[in-house]
Amino acid sequence: MPEDVTPNTRPEDLDLNWRESDLPERVRTKHVHRLHPYLGKFVPQLVEIFLRMYFKPGDIVYDPFCGSGTTLVEANALSINAVGCDVSRFNCLLSKVKTQHYDLHLAKSEVLDILQKTQVASGQDLFHAGDNGASRNTDNPYLLEWYAPQARQELLTYSSLIPNYFHQDLLKVILSRSARSARLTTHFDLDFPKTPQTEPYQCYKHSRICSPTQEAFGFLQRYSLDTIKRLEEFAVIQTNASVTILNGDSRYVQLPGQLSGIITSPPYVGLIDYHEQHRYAYELLGLEDRRELEIGAAKQGSSQKARREYQESIAQVFRHACKSMASGGYLIVVAGDKYHLYDEIRRLSEVKVEAVLERHVNRRTGRRSGEFFESIFIWRKP
Repeated sequence: MPEDVTPNTRPEDLDLNWRESDLPERVRTKHVHRLHPYLGKFVPQLVEIFLRMYFKPGDIVYDPFCGSGTTLVEANALSINAVGCDVSRFNCLLSKVKTQHYDLHLAKSEVLDILQKTQVASGQDLFHAGDNGASRNTDNPYLLEWYAPQARQELLTYSSLIPNYFHQDLLKVILSRSARSARLTTHFDLDFPKTPQTEPYQCYKHSRICSPTQEAFGFLQRYSLDTIKRLEEFAVIQTNASVTILNGDSRYVQLPGQLSGIITSPPYVGLIDYHEQHRYAYELLGLEDRRELEIGAAKQGSSQKARREYQESIAQVFRHACKSMASGGYLIVVAGDKYHLYDEIRRLSEVKVEAVLERHVNRRTGRRSGEFFESIFIWRKP
């Protein structure tokens, strides 16, 4: 397991083929790693292993595709400084909320206070102003289409109250997580629902007839309490190592200081549209959508042309990062390479192969169960 790994551990001695019984879901999503669902993230135990092998306290690890902040969280727990970059404003918001230090008493007080005020205020008419004068009406087509009236009112009420508090980003993540669950969709299709579900349906998750969600307050309440618990758990192991989060295109972003190395899991070519995954958050929070800058987005497909563009873009990210990295620095890249693109990416990145590991992933549960293989490329800057 990760705590047994040291700088003397050899890559060939690692056994990373964890089964569900070896690494259950509750362990993979420990403390702040489950503050908000995120499709496509890598398991924190994998990150911890390579941090222990190739980095030491005081080093600076960089994740150019930081996503939900897995590398940043794990680095902080080990007193390793971290820099993360992502083109998605929501991903940067989530990473910031996971890694910042909190006055836990104040955070808990605010989380519970806005919950209570939402419960009281959302009983008012949808077209009236909330306690702070902010309107809870909306003409947003997405919100009108994907939420039942009561759920929409409760979410908008909560949103209108956020400016009254200090920990606004934390409240935004609770709101977003609740909005994800409160959409008019089936219980078994929360990742990428295609059309709103407005009628009762046969639910594969619960093995019975279910009805679409009509309210959001229950989710706000559940996730508020869960968030407090997870912040308290992470505070026990959180260190004063620095965390820097950059919202930008990692091919060109200005990087702070000299990096010690990279641990990252780049987007897989043609698999996920990362902005669309969190569409509800962009619409509800009014975040800038920069999906045109996504590398390997699903909408771009996986044609030969798309693969070549993907290779050049990923290599461009690594070449750019290497300009700020000392010679000998490691690049740990976790990727599903079913199209065999990474030999060329390494060549274009101008780095050397140290090792390549294959990991059998067979721990998924539910309707997304199955197994697949992913590669772990261990490269080094000459």
